[in-house]
Amino acid sequence: MTFALHGLPVSQGIAIGHVHLISHALLEVNHYLVQPRHLPDELARLDDAVATVQGELVGLKAAATSGQTHSEVGAFVDLQLMMLADPLLIDSARNLIETRRCNAEWALVQQMNHLVEQFRQIEDPYLRERQADVVQVVERLVKVLLGHPGHLPPKRRDGLGTIIVAHDLSPADTIGFRDHNIAGFVTDVGGPTSHTAIVARSLKIPAVVGLHHVRDLLQADELVIVDGTRGVIIVGPDERIVEEYRLRRSELEIERSKLNRLRDTHASTLDGETINLLANIEGPKDLPAVKTANADGIGLYRTEFLFIGRDTLPDEDEQYEAYRSVLKALPTKPVTIRTFDVGADKALAGAPARVEPNPALGLRAVRYSLAEPKMFLTQLRALLRASAHGKLQIMIPMLAHAQEIDQCLALIDKAKTELRAEKQKFDEAVQIGGMIEIPAAALSLGMFIRRLSFLSIGTNDLIQYTLAIDRSDEAVVHLYDPLHPAVLKLIGGTIATGARYGVPVSVCGEMAGDPSYTLLLLGMGLRNFSMHPGNILEIKQQILRSDLSDLAPKVQRILKMDEPARVREAVERLAT
Repeated sequence: MTFALHGLPVSQGIAIGHVHLISHALLEVNHYLVQPRHLPDELARLDDAVATVQGELVGLKAAATSGQTHSEVGAFVDLQLMMLADPLLIDSARNLIETRRCNAEWALVQQMNHLVEQFRQIEDPYLRERQADVVQVVERLVKVLLGHPGHLPPKRRDGLGTIIVAHDLSPADTIGFRDHNIAGFVTDVGGPTSHTAIVARSLKIPAVVGLHHVRDLLQADELVIVDGTRGVIIVGPDERIVEEYRLRRSELEIERSKLNRLRDTHASTLDGETINLLANIEGPKDLPAVKTANADGIGLYRTEFLFIGRDTLPDEDEQYEAYRSVLKALPTKPVTIRTFDVGADKALAGAPARVEPNPALGLRAVRYSLAEPKMFLTQLRALLRASAHGKLQIMIPMLAHAQEIDQCLALIDKAKTELRAEKQKFDEAVQIGGMIEIPAAALSLGMFIRRLSFLSIGTNDLIQYTLAIDRSDEAVVHLYDPLHPAVLKLIGGTIATGARYGVPVSVCGEMAGDPSYTLLLLGMGLRNFSMHPGNILEIKQQILRSDLSDLAPKVQRILKMDEPARVREAVERLAT
C-alpha cells in the first residue's frame, strides 16, 4: 500500500531508494555495584572506551577533511572530540564510579542526562540542539563498553540508493555512510539546525526530519521516495509514481548544474540594480565554501563558536588570529563580524554562571556582553586589531535600547584608546552596526540610525519574538510563519527606513537564503542578502530573472494585506 508521511524539509532534492534502519540506543543501561577492589578495573574500562572512541573520531575527522565538501562534518567531529576531553563529562563519570561504586555505562548515562538537561535550557536553537553531541558521544562510549559496534548499510547493486532511516544521526554516522551510495536521510527528531539537517545540506543529500515515529512505520529494504523540498516521504510507491519523481529529480539536477555557470556572473536585476550576496560563516573553516560561491563578502561571522565547547575562554590573541585569517583571505571584500551572541544560560567556561527563570528573555547577546565588560573588551580589542588586515565591520546583536548602543560605543572607544597607547595598528574608521532582532528595535529605528553605520535584520529571532514561537519546538513549529503580516511589516519598515536615511540594511536570517522569499525581499527594497554560502547561486538566479520596477508595486500591495492566506497566495504569484 502506498502512503505519504509529512515532516520538516531541511535539505532539498529528491531521493529514491530502499530503507536501511539504524538502531537507536536508548541508553537504558543496567546499574550494578562494583566491589571496591574492582574499581580500578572499572575506571580502566572507561579510559579504554574513551581512547577507542577518540581513535574512531580522529579517523573520521581525517576522512571528513580529505574533501572540501565535508568541512562542516569535520567541525562537528571536532566538537565531539572536545566533549570527550571535557571534565564535565568524563571526569564527572569517573567521580561517580568512585563515589557511587557504579559501573561505567551507568555513570556515563547519569552525567549525560545532567548535561542534556542544561542544554535544554538554552534559548539559541542551534546551541540547544548541541545536546545531540553529548548523547551521541555517550552512545559511542556505551556501545564500546557493551561490545555492540554499529554497522554500515551494504552497497546496493540495483542502481537505487539507500535511504537512512533513524531516530537521529550523528556527524560521524554520515561520514561512515559516504561511500555506501546514500541517497537520503529520514529521522524521527531534528529541525532546521540539527546535525542531520546541516550535514545533509553540506553533502547536498535530500533529508526530511521531525517525523516522530517513522522508524516504527517503515520496514527494512522498503522502497521509499524522499522529497526534501516539500518534506514528504512516499512509502511503497508504484512504478508510475517512481517514474514521475525520477523525471523531477533529473530536472532538479539539470537546474543545479546550470547554477554553477552563474558563479562569476554579477548579481543584478533585469533593470540594472546591483544586489550584494554575502555569506554567513562560523569561522575560518567556512572560507572554501565562500570562495566556491564567489560571495561578495561576509555578512555574518558568528563569533560565539570560538567560545563554546571548550574548557577555557579564547584569549585576545586567539580571537585576533581567527578574525585576521578571515579578513586576510578576503582583503577587498567586506567582512561583518558579530560580537558573541551567547547567554548566561550557556554556562561558558571561565564565565560566571547564572540561573534565570526565562533565558529566552534574559541576559543574552549584547546584554551578556555588557554584563561582562572585561570579556567584551577583550573581544573588541581583538576585532579592532584584526581590522588592520581588511574591510572589517563590527555588528552588535539583539539591540533594543539606546543606552546599549552608547555603552558599546564607549567600550569600543576605550579599546581604541588602549590600542593607541600600545601603538597597535587598527582601522580608526571601522564601521559599527547593529542587528534588528527584537520588534521594539524595528519599531524605534531612529535611535539606531543616529548612532550606527549599518543594520542587519536577523529574521530568525525577529519572527520568534514577534510571534512568540520557538521554531525548534515541534509542537508549535507549524505556527512559525515568516509571511505573517506583522513580521513583513517589521522587515519592510526597517528596509524602507534604512533607505530613507541612507543606512545600508541587510537580511542575514534564513529568509535571505530561501528562494521562495527572494522576490518579496527585493520588492521591499533589500539590496544586501546574507546566507549560507551554498544558497548563493540559487538566490543569484532569482535575482537575475527579476524586474524591480514590476516587483516593487506588487510587494507594496502585499505589505498592506492583513490576512496570512492572502499574503501567501500573493507571494507565490510573484514568481509567475
